[in-house]
Amino acid sequence: MYSQTRDPNFTIRSATVKDTALILRFIRELADYEKLLHEVVADEATLKESLFGDTPHAKVVVGEYDGVAVSFALYFHNFSTFLGRPGIYLEDLYVQPNMRGKGLGKILLGYLATLALELKCGRLEWWVLDWNKPAIDFYRSLSAEPMDEWTVNRITGQALNNLAKKL
Repeated sequence: MYSQTRDPNFTIRSATVKDTALILRFIRELADYEKLLHEVVADEATLKESLFGDTPHAKVVVGEYDGVAVSFALYFHNFSTFLGRPGIYLEDLYVQPNMRGKGLGKILLGYLATLALELKCGRLEWWVLDWNKPAIDFYRSLSAEPMDEWTVNRITGQALNNLAKKL
């Protein structure tokens, strides 16, 4: 299913299992831009299972300009106990460098905002690297509020295994 946007050349569609290699390519391009390519361990098999398997853990939309895939957004639902409603957490938003400046990122975020409203979600949220001034400026231009009073915590790898043993 394609969603037409305010740009007649740009459409948004739900990704399918056939897009797995494309999604991985976009993830790697984004990670390279963020100087985090060395952290990408995902492969096509893992993405296929995680995104399109029996229990999909996230959803992906692909943005196409004149029929060519140029962007993607990967998101999943979280939940706000304070609001008593689900939310959408945007894990990745990526527009290829040669397509930036056309408003495609804003259109993708608008698509997710529309989806959030349709699903009665209480919020749309994401993280941004603190050095990524172009992204920060872009998000602030959309009235996104930085949540500076919150500190992200993460447990992964051996620390995750060790914590699981505390059960």
